[in-house]
Amino acid sequence: MRISELSERSGLPVQTIKFYIREGLLPKGVNSAATRAEYDETHLERLRLIRALREAGDLPVAAIRRIITALEDPGIGLHDLFGTAAYAIGPRVEEPGDDPAWRAARREVDALLEELGWRVTEEAPARTVLAQAFVALRRLGFTPSPAALRPYAQAAAALAEHETGQLREDTTRAQALRMLAATVVYDQVLVALHRLAQEDASARRFGAS
Repeated sequence: MRISELSERSGLPVQTIKFYIREGLLPKGVNSAATRAEYDETHLERLRLIRALREAGDLPVAAIRRIITALEDPGIGLHDLFGTAAYAIGPRVEEPGDDPAWRAARREVDALLEELGWRVTEEAPARTVLAQAFVALRRLGFTPSPAALRPYAQAAAALAEHETGQLREDTTRAQALRMLAATVVYDQVLVALHRLAQEDASARRFGAS
């Protein structure tokens, strides 16, 4: 297909596609004439991935380039590819340099993950996000104990198993990475469903009959 058709099918302007090519996010098309290049379904698939990362993940070009580089490196396994994408997607939280409350929260996060038996690297950005949540909970007068967090951890583990369970032996790396990018959108779905479920539970428990 020509770049005009690629633009129409991807929903991205031609200039944006050319920008992604210049930035190394999208391979060049195959020259079919001096001033014309042809593109195929792999280009369309890549553009859909980039668009998802840009729009749903709000990722800068540099972060997407790291993900694309990992995607194109056959020496990087699927687990490490997931890690590269997940850590780039974030979210990220800046941890205060010397704050006793934060240090205590980080120890609580470490203890929780050890108790759950989850295999998570020390560099996982979500560790800091969870620590920030623990700090906020304590300021509100709540104790983020393992017992209090168990329903959330169980729900998260079930979701993770559901998501990874959709992968098959013949799933391509690009398809797997697109699925991971889709989890950014499903995070929003999860938050929305949680709010709706809370409203329903409140109505049934405390609302007028």
